[in-house]
Amino acid sequence: MIDLAVELCGVRLRNPLVLASGIWGSNAGMLVRAARDGAGAVTAKSCSLDARIGHPNPTVLAWEGGLINAVGLSNPGAAAQAEMLMQAKRELSEFGVALIASVFGDTPEGFAAAVQHIVAAEPDLIELNVSCPNVESEFGRPFAFDPDATAEATRGVRQIWGGPLLVKLSPNAPNLVDVARAAVDTGADGLTAVNTLGPGMIIDVHAGCPVLSNRVGGVSGQALLPIAVRCVYELAAAVDVPIIGTGGVSRGSDAMQMIMAGATAVGLGSALYREGSTVFGRIADELVALMEMEGYADLSFRGCAHRMPCRESR
Repeated sequence: MIDLAVELCGVRLRNPLVLASGIWGSNAGMLVRAARDGAGAVTAKSCSLDARIGHPNPTVLAWEGGLINAVGLSNPGAAAQAEMLMQAKRELSEFGVALIASVFGDTPEGFAAAVQHIVAAEPDLIELNVSCPNVESEFGRPFAFDPDATAEATRGVRQIWGGPLLVKLSPNAPNLVDVARAAVDTGADGLTAVNTLGPGMIIDVHAGCPVLSNRVGGVSGQALLPIAVRCVYELAAAVDVPIIGTGGVSRGSDAMQMIMAGATAVGLGSALYREGSTVFGRIADELVALMEMEGYADLSFRGCAHRMPCRESR
């Protein structure tokens, strides 16, 4: 019997597959649907203290390598989000699936103020999204590029929230490990790695202009996978905290790569765009089949890519 259970920052998950913040998670029904279809944990869409309309359509485009998007962090504001999370928490208890709330801000005080509302929902974990690249022109340099800024945001939230705290990092950061260490040193219990890459641009050759209304957007999906795996590998070698490996996972073998790189759990985002929540069951089945083929009874192979020499392929 293959055991997929993991412990993420003290929270037990029935399997390592986590609904990532972004594509889904804007309402309780979507979170519950992901839980019903096999997710081990679900992350709500990121919210801020005040409501945001986001960017006008078109905001998401599927291309050969995945997705490019500039939704603009649209959300109803932290107070309304807390009410939605309360409803989701009640319904998720039926499935034993953990709820992760995601928060962002334009200042360290903004993160803390949003979290003050979110704590009323009693999520199992809170994730600080310090790394979204799609609103840089509005918010300035992303927190995830600056260890001091990330530390300040983390420290401020830690004073309010005593539960498990994750910080979501950017693949664009030239000093990724330094940012991660700053987050951990100021109270982060774990990391989410990584957010979208970019910004990138796709031009409609018939219209002769960028497809997205924002012109540029974050790149996710299969094109991001090798970069995300490398980020997880580097972080796992540098900091001793759980990591949710996120970016381009669409198959069981992708999830196994993340775990072998050092991830405790694996986030799924863009894969839901094309397949919906049934992707959780498919990837879990593929992961189990691959583990059986390789002789693994559980996920104790986590981080094996750091151990040299690697074992011979079966």
